[in-house]
Amino acid sequence: MNQWMRLALLVGLAAAVPGADVWAGNPVLSAEPQQPKTEATLLGLQFRTPQVGWTVGSGGTILKTVNGGKRWKKVVSGTSVLLTNVLFIDGKRGWVIGSNGTVRTSTDGGESWRPVSVATEVPLYGISFPTPAHGWIVGGNGMILHTDDGGMSWHEQSSHTNATLYAVAFSSEQHGVAVGAVGTALVTLDGGTTWTAPGSLGGVTLFGFEWSDLMIGWAVGNAGALFQTTDGGLHWTDRTIPCLQTCTKPIDLLRVRFTGPQTGWIVGERGMVYRTIDAGFTWQEAGSIANVSLFGLTFPDEGHAWASGERGTMVQIKPMR
Repeated sequence: MNQWMRLALLVGLAAAVPGADVWAGNPVLSAEPQQPKTEATLLGLQFRTPQVGWTVGSGGTILKTVNGGKRWKKVVSGTSVLLTNVLFIDGKRGWVIGSNGTVRTSTDGGESWRPVSVATEVPLYGISFPTPAHGWIVGGNGMILHTDDGGMSWHEQSSHTNATLYAVAFSSEQHGVAVGAVGTALVTLDGGTTWTAPGSLGGVTLFGFEWSDLMIGWAVGNAGALFQTTDGGLHWTDRTIPCLQTCTKPIDLLRVRFTGPQTGWIVGERGMVYRTIDAGFTWQEAGSIANVSLFGLTFPDEGHAWASGERGTMVQIKPMR
């Protein structure tokens, strides 16, 4: 699989894993399936607190919960396009992005949404707001959009690449990294005035990126691709995860999250989960928590987590301490 969109749109692509619905006695975490009552592929997922969360996906789907996922309410999105990501910067103000240059915003906690005009029709995948005023969105054809007025207006920045960009994360309003297809990794130290590519990370497609502190970051991608930077994105070390005890081919890694400098989590194809507790020096294969690919992963705090994926899959993850 070379394209993240292909993963998103092909329902049932991942191989089934028997007995993957509920874990019993797993020393790393327990996982409990939830029922959002949708067949949509759920790509974007965010919980700001252990009670309040949002997820978005195919067919313009937006769902909200206020009770930790016990019940999900469908919200009118005003669009039927594939929605790829959701981000709230506080309990009221949020954005969803997706295909055809779709950007929509909410100021009432996701109860209603209105369109935001942007000068592109390429699909949009990644979004980051390091401050309430400054935000970035990335997408197809190397598209990078920037706002300095809290998302009221967006302007294109030059990425100097045509590669699709799938993820972006800023550690401050000046310092950010974007990753994407054909091993593309871009870094800016001046708020996106200039973006530079330190060098390709091989032919892999990179789907996710996360900072574990101000200078250490992690990119994940297809065929177990895992890269670490310790100098803010200027140089990268290949830490690709090989097949471990339960896989027959390297797993596509789709999302990475860190709950602190030492503890990180990865989800991906076939519902697989990996964990590190030593700042990424080693990664433990925790097993599969679903029989589908997982695209969303969110930690409102270190003790609560959710993952989302194909066929309306939503799993509450409870990390073991």
